[in-house]
Amino acid sequence: MSNKFKCVVVDDEPIAREIIESFIHKTPNLELIGSFQNAVETLNFPEKDNVDVYFLDINMPEINGLSLAKIINKKAHIIFTTAYRDYAIDGFDLNVIDYLLKPIAFDRFLQAVEKIPSPNKIKTAVSNSEVHNDFIFVRSERKMIKVFYHDITYVESLSDYLKIHLSDQVLITRETITNISNKLPEKLFLRIHRSYIISIQKIHSYTNEFIEVSNKALPISRSFKESVLQKLAEM
Repeated sequence: MSNKFKCVVVDDEPIAREIIESFIHKTPNLELIGSFQNAVETLNFPEKDNVDVYFLDINMPEINGLSLAKIINKKAHIIFTTAYRDYAIDGFDLNVIDYLLKPIAFDRFLQAVEKIPSPNKIKTAVSNSEVHNDFIFVRSERKMIKVFYHDITYVESLSDYLKIHLSDQVLITRETITNISNKLPEKLFLRIHRSYIISIQKIHSYTNEFIEVSNKALPISRSFKESVLQKLAEM
């Protein structure tokens, strides 16, 4: 059984596709199983349900990368590739690992690949942290900082980085909210929005629309509302 991530590249620019393909071939834990120039070819790919990672261009004709990301296999991870530094990502939840700005350097590509969680990491990260630790390490300002769960008020996602709001400071880190969600124990934290994870212990009050933590009202999104309100009702 292969331990490699099965990858697909989607980009309407041949040179851009070739660069990502070459990077995949040079990376031991990646396997290229498909390369396409548009969304239609991608959706017609017979092995689309077996894809682990999509390297997906955002700016493509007809069906762009954002629209394609909404309809491909939700279990697959997405690494967006784009020539636009300030491209806005709004309105829906995506399993986005990273955003690579063209032209893409190999070392930056490897940084993105290192963020891909393996199935074993996803399953064990929460249980291990609950049993053995009351903290996680977060990379900020070029060093790994120990962050205790009880110090976290909420986590805020802003494009390709996160703000971790603590009791006495705010840490900024290049990380996705999906990845950090996998590291935080479900008994202590609750994702209420594509952009917010809150500490359950720090909840002051809530309605059907907002949760107040640390004197700040954070919105509950439609996609999370049912599960959030159910969990709160059970407490």
